[in-house]
Amino acid sequence: MSKKSYFITGIGTDVGKTVVSAILSEALEATYWKPVQAGDLDFSDTLKIKAYCSQKVRFLQERFLLKTPSSPHYAAKLDGIEIQLSDFELPLIEGNLLIEGAGGLLVPINEKGLLYIDLIQHFNLPIILVSRHYLGSINHTLLSLEALKNRNLQVEIIVFVGEENPATESIILSHYPIQKVIRIPSAEEVNSEFVRNQSMKIRQKI
Repeated sequence: MSKKSYFITGIGTDVGKTVVSAILSEALEATYWKPVQAGDLDFSDTLKIKAYCSQKVRFLQERFLLKTPSSPHYAAKLDGIEIQLSDFELPLIEGNLLIEGAGGLLVPINEKGLLYIDLIQHFNLPIILVSRHYLGSINHTLLSLEALKNRNLQVEIIVFVGEENPATESIILSHYPIQKVIRIPSAEEVNSEFVRNQSMKIRQKI
């Protein structure tokens, strides 16, 4: 099987991106990397995914661990750091790679205009976009897809979180006919069993 590398991003905050990252990391038996973690250092996204996934998943150290749970540009300022695009290099690893962003595409990384979409463009990997069904999600999803299209960035997979919603999904896909569509149901409790079961269901789709 050929090596696969993805950058996973969401249409906003709290759409289930970290849970989806855990499921995809398990399905791909990938190396997971979150370049910037802002706040929750005692239970970071990396630590959550370690708790959810098997030992088949490997992990890289975050490039920046920021103390304040806020936008990276502000958290970095409070820590006396200015994050630059040159601080990031695509890791050289064996096997599959999954890089997780923070929030949505236009989250600021520094005060000089650097945005997460700039980091995505810097890595130039196929993109997995996570959408969750809620009132307004069509607009947020189409805005995200349009922003990526304007940068000539390729969305290879779209993940819809929640129960299947044909009316929402069909209108999004009519504007952006992404071939690989994955659905992850909402879970009352996210645990290793849920992650393992979902990873088995989607393994052939990625």
